[in-house]
Amino acid sequence: MTTDTDTDTDTDFDTDVLVVGGGPTGLMLAAELKLAGVGVVVLERLTAPTGQSRGQGLHARSVEIMDMRGLLDRFRAVSKEFAVGGLFGGIVKPWPATLDTAHPYGLATPQPVTEKLLEERARGLGVELRRGCEVTGLSQDEDGVSVETADGARLRARYAVGCDGGRSAVRALLGVGFPGEPAAVETLLGEMAATEDPEVIAAVVAEVHKTQLRFGLMPIGEGVYRVVTPADGVAEDRAAAPVLEDFRKQLRAVAGTDFGVHSPRWLSRFGDATRQAERYRTGRVFLAGDAAHIHPPTGGQGLNLGVQDAFNLGWKLAAAVNGWAPDGLLDTYHAERHPVGARVLANTRAQMTLLGAESGPTALRELLATLMDFEEVNRYVTGLITAVDVRYDLGEGHALLGRRMRDLKLKQGRLYELTRGARGLLLDRTGALPPSGWEDRVDHVVDPLDPAEDLDVPALLLRPDGHVAWAGDDPAALRTALTAWFGAAAG
Repeated sequence: MTTDTDTDTDTDFDTDVLVVGGGPTGLMLAAELKLAGVGVVVLERLTAPTGQSRGQGLHARSVEIMDMRGLLDRFRAVSKEFAVGGLFGGIVKPWPATLDTAHPYGLATPQPVTEKLLEERARGLGVELRRGCEVTGLSQDEDGVSVETADGARLRARYAVGCDGGRSAVRALLGVGFPGEPAAVETLLGEMAATEDPEVIAAVVAEVHKTQLRFGLMPIGEGVYRVVTPADGVAEDRAAAPVLEDFRKQLRAVAGTDFGVHSPRWLSRFGDATRQAERYRTGRVFLAGDAAHIHPPTGGQGLNLGVQDAFNLGWKLAAAVNGWAPDGLLDTYHAERHPVGARVLANTRAQMTLLGAESGPTALRELLATLMDFEEVNRYVTGLITAVDVRYDLGEGHALLGRRMRDLKLKQGRLYELTRGARGLLLDRTGALPPSGWEDRVDHVVDPLDPAEDLDVPALLLRPDGHVAWAGDDPAALRTALTAWFGAAAG
């Protein structure tokens, strides 16, 4: 049984945390750890980024996260904003006016761009990224974790995190179950050029899309298209990439033409399997991103879910390494994120049903589209997809307890501008609630809200991930919350 706080000075460690997997989840986690002064090495199996753009952007909660860490301007400079709500099962509605966020939009950012920006962020903080390092062995004891790589190297760290995708080697080496539902349908996805006239392509796609929502050719510039089309059944070898002729065959079957596609940049397939790791923590080893959960890409939630896993885990793991984590803090990662993952699996299953071309799914989609004309329904569905409605169960208390706090306008600026250091934050409108004894972990901000902000609460204690750990004006209750989330007071 491991504790949540490391205080030993074992010099045999190569680093504090080994992150296996250098995709968006692993890079986000590594940056969060390094921001807190934790030593971290990222081990990535691939020698170079794949260039494949499976994830197509950031939803509102991920936009908030990037703003909280000072990265939003970098993303906005290379992305296009979109402000449509829903995006549920192919149903597009205007953004609900009452969604609780100061960032009511998403960012269309190709995954290679997201990875590039997050890698620059991680390296800029001093993260060591080792490419071409395939993990083949893993063991742990009471003090740390040992990892072996295919080239015979052996690394030791206090903790390790598997962010190595749906076929996670870390999860397999841990022996963690990955139950769920196998794929029943499969979809081809890739980028390639097309010789057909763009206007003809657009017209054919619009016509086919009336009945087949798992189909599309989206222009991405220079005569290249992002192509998605139903596959001919489910491949026996899911790891084998499709070939161009598979796309041509399916395009002809669905649209009556292959549009003259040629010169593919990359080709892939994905199914509608939904699986979730039985546990996100096994001793000193954790799972995050696709290593912890896989699901169809409907609603564009996968990349976002992984980044948000990392945002939840990073500060907690850093607290353990830095010696101030209260008992049980690391266990809250599974307790908080496993239900969120399960909810995403459930809503993607529902969306795959809605995307069906049969009369039943079509009628159901039309009914839901009508219901989403109601503001309350649209807000609920949009909150579900964008994750701005996630509330962790922190027990009974104020209505804000467990919710992430939107960016608030203060007299002296914005709330998110004060969260760049990944520390706790006590927003004290009374000026009489100093976090005495926790100053090394919690910033005390005495700043009245802008009059435009409708937030009737004297003070808020925010965790480093922006979720509310306490709200009120009782000093004794505040100290209890500080101890519960930030450990014992110094001195």
